[in-house]
Amino acid sequence: MAEADAHRLEQHPDRHADHHQVFAWWLWSQPDAASPAEEGQALAAVTLPATLSPEAEAGQQIFAANCASCHGTNAEGRAGTAPPLIHKIYEPGHHSDMAFVLAPRNGVRAHHWRFGNMPPVPGLTDADLAGIIRFVREVQVANGIQ
Repeated sequence: MAEADAHRLEQHPDRHADHHQVFAWWLWSQPDAASPAEEGQALAAVTLPATLSPEAEAGQQIFAANCASCHGTNAEGRAGTAPPLIHKIYEPGHHSDMAFVLAPRNGVRAHHWRFGNMPPVPGLTDADLAGIIRFVREVQVANGIQ
């Protein structure tokens, strides 16, 4: 390397950058690991509760009609499509029930996952959303998410 090039490298503002941070940024910026063959496959193994409350049963049907095409039949997520809702990120202490109301009403900018933004889901009533939330929460509990 020429002396002038070495001098320029010494003056570069990132010369002291933590290589671990640089690698982490690079790794995060890479495309999802899912290959085209894995596209749409479940992202989480989900155990359903032995029984659901009547409200959760109704919510399961509403979820199937409005949410499952992206989030999976049992909220397990779909590779390349949408995240699993049966995940510790969505536990009540981190994503309240109100977050589950606002997401389908307003849509959501991608912030925890790299699936892209979630569009609004029109036509869901307050009762529909309450049922969906009950279904998701009961399945979360069955999977150790409190």
